[in-house]
Amino acid sequence: MRQNTNEKRLVHYFDEAQKHIALISESLEVLEPKIPIEEYESVNQLERFALNALIFRFSKLQDLIGVKIFRTYLDFSGFETAEKSFFDILREIEKEGIVDIDSWSELRELRNKIAHEYPEEIDEMVESINLFIEKSGELVVISNRLEKKFNEIKKARSRNN
Repeated sequence: MRQNTNEKRLVHYFDEAQKHIALISESLEVLEPKIPIEEYESVNQLERFALNALIFRFSKLQDLIGVKIFRTYLDFSGFETAEKSFFDILREIEKEGIVDIDSWSELRELRNKIAHEYPEEIDEMVESINLFIEKSGELVVISNRLEKKFNEIKKARSRNN
């Protein structure tokens, strides 16, 4: 029964992830002519909205993956996570070939950095924004890799039943 609950959760989580990914993609389309962003002042209002959407959706997707999908995916695949720390979860995710710990830590640091930057730190903000743009593809790959592995496990189980 728990397996079925985890499967339903993962279907829901991956649906949510795909919505974030679609909005990240739309934001990147708007920003494409300006990439890499040289000066924040050169960004028009529509592009600023796209930047804000990119940052928001990147953060939401990163949280969704790290807080919900990693643990639920591992439970679904047979790895008991109940008493495990996030670092234990991340080590197991790394063993699965989904993402290495250093890359995930870099994504978290980037998200935390942009959340704590202020308008008077424009140069640092532009640097972080360009990193967000660059790393958004990496986050999408991680989500898609997890979803692919989930679907492979589901398919294998359905053949065995």
